Amino acid sequence: MDGPTWRAGCCCLLLLALVGVTRSEGSQSCEEVRKLFQWRLVGAAKGLPDSPRPGPDLQVCTSRKPTCCTRKMEERYQVAARQDMQQALQASSSALKLLISRNAAALQETLETLIRQAENYTSILFCNTYRNMALEAAASVQEFFTDVGLYLFGADVNPEEFVNRFFDSLFPLVYNHLINPSVADSSLEYSECIRMARRDISPFGNIPQRVMGQMGRSLLPSRTFLQALNLGIEVINTTDHLHFSKECGRGLLRMQYCPHCQGLVLSKPCMGYCLNVVRGCLAHVAELDPHWHAYLRSLEELSDAMHGTYDIEHVLLNFHLLVNDAVVQAHLDGQKLSEQVNKMCGHPIRTPTQSPPCSFDGSKEKLGMKISARNGEETLANRRKEFINSLRLHRTFYGGLADRLCANDLAAAEGVPCWNGEDVANSYTQRVVGNGIKAQSGNPEVKVKGTDPVINQIIDKLKHVIQLLQGRSPKPDKWELPVGSGGGGVAEQVSGDCDDEDGCGGSGSGEVKRTLKIADWMPDEMNLSDVKQIHQTDGGNPLDTTGAGCTTATESMTFPLMGAVMLLPGLW
Repeated sequence: MDGPTWRAGCCCLLLLALVGVTRSEGSQSCEEVRKLFQWRLVGAAKGLPDSPRPGPDLQVCTSRKPTCCTRKMEERYQVAARQDMQQALQASSSALKLLISRNAAALQETLETLIRQAENYTSILFCNTYRNMALEAAASVQEFFTDVGLYLFGADVNPEEFVNRFFDSLFPLVYNHLINPSVADSSLEYSECIRMARRDISPFGNIPQRVMGQMGRSLLPSRTFLQALNLGIEVINTTDHLHFSKECGRGLLRMQYCPHCQGLVLSKPCMGYCLNVVRGCLAHVAELDPHWHAYLRSLEELSDAMHGTYDIEHVLLNFHLLVNDAVVQAHLDGQKLSEQVNKMCGHPIRTPTQSPPCSFDGSKEKLGMKISARNGEETLANRRKEFINSLRLHRTFYGGLADRLCANDLAAAEGVPCWNGEDVANSYTQRVVGNGIKAQSGNPEVKVKGTDPVINQIIDKLKHVIQLLQGRSPKPDKWELPVGSGGGGVAEQVSGDCDDEDGCGGSGSGEVKRTLKIADWMPDEMNLSDVKQIHQTDGGNPLDTTGAGCTTATESMTFPLMGAVMLLPGLW
């Protein structure tokens, strides 16, 4: 039975009790106690006292006065008290859990959309500008963006490796269609030699390094951000299903159901009494407070820093422009590259070939590329900022959890007679302790011993993800572009500022300075007026830039959801 149903039922039964007497023993009857016990615990009426009687066998709800409880009732009440507290915990965390889980799912969906859109832009670049190599390039383009998605969503793939693979596979196409057109070697060995030569002769200059740098600066923070959100859900799930100690269970029973044994079915615990019991039960959970606060602060810092070349939206949607720059540079250096390839791989067997045309279904392009426009402010960064603003309201969630539970539902209102653990009184006179394990040494209601290994494990995970979040927050001179075996010079230090060398604007590729809107409309034919186009012949025909249909990534990629989050579209 859920919390709201239970509370509504209680209200009805308690109103009935108000018609009669407050204390069942006053009328020498346990009728109201029986009714509530049967309804709440679905217990049989058999064996329940009709009138108060001595209860020498009771373990917790002991009293000098006659009681309406038996030992079996007390045991059932103890189970109910634990369930009530668990339901109260889940109700208290439900809004926070929903906020994180929905945004984690929506963020993943948004990233998938970005990846598909970036793949579409790149495919159209080849179809419209480098038409005769489009079919051969399609597999490499799809593989590249599949790897991007796998990395973002937690797979063990290396960005440096898949960037290098893409440019390795691109060079033979550029060489055969632009640098040495109309001829090709029939052997796979020669094409493989050209592919292997790419890292030594650097046909694309430093562009592969720039792509690696941009991918490193944008993909890793986004991957870490998404992983951190899923850890937040795990933390809440853990505390929602807390295992209460024996001392805590006895304290909850005494606070919530022992009044029933005296016929006080309307009584609620005094605020101070409630705080002592609940703070004792949640002492280990309260230890999460500083780590949860640091976790949310680190999320906010990383989110604030993800802009410019650290913004995945900017990087992915401008990738096709860097690809175009790479092809242009290789074409301009064609003579030199041809000489280098001949030295490394020998002269090709010059056999005229007919390149397969770019003959995709045009209807797919139109369906895939006409993306409906949304509000201009709906960038990924803005939606992430809105989420962080909402999350900021929950910074003290664990530090004030016990206080909220007592104030919202468990404890009696101020000035109302309340249950103090022994009887109904005007106030609770014992000392009220604070939150956390250390403060419980003087708790008169619940004795707290040792540590909770489950909570300690969650704290360790929070500490780890905080280090990751802080380590992924972009700072000047923090990121070094990986060189590895990629062709193109020495390691390059990159500052957090967006400059021409980082690919934020001002390059010959026409790369935009602003962050592109994720839902910007993409026309049926990409506007390439700002892109360098190469009018090179292939088989006697100029490269076709008319833009016959291209395959799109609308249906090409699906990625598994990280963690146990539901996919709820339309939130980001």
